[in-house]
Amino acid sequence: MSILFVLLTFLVILTITYVRRKDSPAVAVQSSVVDKILTPTMLHCADVQVPEGFAFHPGHMWVHDEGHQNARIGIDGFAGDLLGNIDNIETGELNRWVRQGQLLCIIRHGDQKVELLSPVEGVVVSVNHEVLKNPSLAIEDPYRDGWICVIKAPELSTNTKNLLQGPIVPAWIQNSSVRLRGLMQQLNPALAQDGGLPVKGILFQLDPAVQRRVVKEFLLT
Repeated sequence: MSILFVLLTFLVILTITYVRRKDSPAVAVQSSVVDKILTPTMLHCADVQVPEGFAFHPGHMWVHDEGHQNARIGIDGFAGDLLGNIDNIETGELNRWVRQGQLLCIIRHGDQKVELLSPVEGVVVSVNHEVLKNPSLAIEDPYRDGWICVIKAPELSTNTKNLLQGPIVPAWIQNSSVRLRGLMQQLNPALAQDGGLPVKGILFQLDPAVQRRVVKEFLLT
């Protein structure tokens, strides 16, 4: 009798729990969980500033590991200065799979476009709608509000081994500026300067042949 009572009690509890769950509204996963980003600590080295704890693809895209295999992606400061004013950023659809070193997004300026590569491999789970509405954020605030997307990267730790990290990053960015100045002095002396980037937004001021060479050398596309 006592066993039957226990079983009946258990069935009543299960029934009540089921009814409550059925009547309760479903809780959707909030995109704001991955959309939140903290202000990074900036490290200063000579005239270069880089965010602490970020990794960088040689094509000048950054990635920040935010835990749970979430990798936030954006354009680094060098690429932002190179591109200058941009009119549109195309990221493609959510839930698409991208591979490390393959096309992630397209930057447009007028009738010109530049492709940028993904620093990691995984599924695009979030895009920054604010930067899609106001692409200048990617240039003005590249390491915080100007982020491009979040990728769920199951092999993130492996992917980051192929990226630039730590003390080498400032020297690499500085070297990119030096190489660009040298290239401009060789190909277009009128746009070259003594220090820093030749001209902010220089990429879209170049003739097509020179532009393709710069894109291939610095953005790897």
